[in-house]
Amino acid sequence: MKLTISRKLLFGYLFMALLTLLVSASAIYHLQKLNQAAYDITHRHFIVVETAKNMRDALLAQESTEKKYFIFKDPSLEQIFWQRDADFKAGLETIKKLNTGKYRDKSLNNLVLLHERYGSYFSREVALLKEGRLQDAMALSDSASRASIDEMALQLKNIQMGTDKAINDKMNFITSQSSNATTMTLGLSLFSLFLGIGLALWITRNISKPLRQLQHATGLIAEGNLNHQISVRRNDEIGALAQDFIYMTQRLKILEELNLNASPLTGLPGNIAIENRITEMLASGRLFSLCQVDLDNFKPFADKYGYAWGSEVLKEVADILKEYVAKKPQEEIFIGHIGGDDFVVIANPEQAKRICQQLVADFEKRIGRFYEAQDAQRGHIIGKDRQGVTQKFPLITISVAIVTDDGTRFKNPLDMAMTAAELKDYAKLLPGSNYVTQEDWEKHNILYPAAKQGKLEMEHC
Repeated sequence: MKLTISRKLLFGYLFMALLTLLVSASAIYHLQKLNQAAYDITHRHFIVVETAKNMRDALLAQESTEKKYFIFKDPSLEQIFWQRDADFKAGLETIKKLNTGKYRDKSLNNLVLLHERYGSYFSREVALLKEGRLQDAMALSDSASRASIDEMALQLKNIQMGTDKAINDKMNFITSQSSNATTMTLGLSLFSLFLGIGLALWITRNISKPLRQLQHATGLIAEGNLNHQISVRRNDEIGALAQDFIYMTQRLKILEELNLNASPLTGLPGNIAIENRITEMLASGRLFSLCQVDLDNFKPFADKYGYAWGSEVLKEVADILKEYVAKKPQEEIFIGHIGGDDFVVIANPEQAKRICQQLVADFEKRIGRFYEAQDAQRGHIIGKDRQGVTQKFPLITISVAIVTDDGTRFKNPLDMAMTAAELKDYAKLLPGSNYVTQEDWEKHNILYPAAKQGKLEMEHC
């Protein structure tokens, strides 16, 4: 398998990702164990300790109520006894649900039996008192009831002691696990760091050396030395890049020899090529259309967003036009860049109209992404006009003027271009993006001088 740069980087990233995953998995594993221990302490053990304490209080309250009943024989005291009995049972249910493993099954069952037995003793004592057998009731209280209470208190104390020990064990576990997790995570992190640095240095050196050679070659080519030989020979992307440099140098030689009059921004043919093409079409006698494309409100946009971003808009227009040519390579379509925000399309009338329709639609779809969201939502930007007055300017739109001839009306490119420019000025007066043909203009008896005058008055205002 050829070890290309992309594969080297991929293997390096995968290896570092594996180490990172290992460190993360270790940290998550220890963290989960610590979280579980902390959860057991806060949501189980502490609750058991507090519940056992409340149960002891309820038991003592029952005992106190029992003694008072012997003295006062008040039925309300009997109700208080059974209310404390219910509190004790609720505590038992709480401890059963928590199930910490230290006081389940036999211990809790014994506690349940003892408490039920104590309740039955109290019921017997109440019955004896009602029969007037005070001495028998007191004897039962001092013997069997007292023994049950003592045994239950001992059981609750054991539960508390067992839970305290469980809390202590959990705290020691948390301390130990924290130390182990810190040591392991730190060790794996340092190992990953040093290994990653070594891997990065190797990959960087493997890539940077030939790239420096290509950089040197690029500098020589930029200075005009198109005969420099690139010596990079590799079977990877850099080798392919070196071959592209060689091909580029050869193409630059060809372009330099051809001395094309192309726009440096868009790469489209410039004024000389455009003029030659119009002259050729007029001389051929074939019917063709000259489409002059212009952007409206481009200057305020460039003033606000900068001419570098404005250049991106111009390149976008050029890309749209290039797409049309690429889609119809068999059709004879010429596109050029006069300069600034002015473009030219030369094609047969049917092609020209179709291209202009599509250009208007595509431009409207794409121009929004060149604006900030707030400007795009408002539908205008705030800027200064030529007199320095702050005002609102609409978003950039596109206007296209289409002039058609077969050499019978216009004798030279200048006359045809001037007519297209006049028609374009009228198109710019219309709202939004649109295209206007010379035929439509003449058909609807549009008086251009009046429209032009209106435009001049509007600009003056």
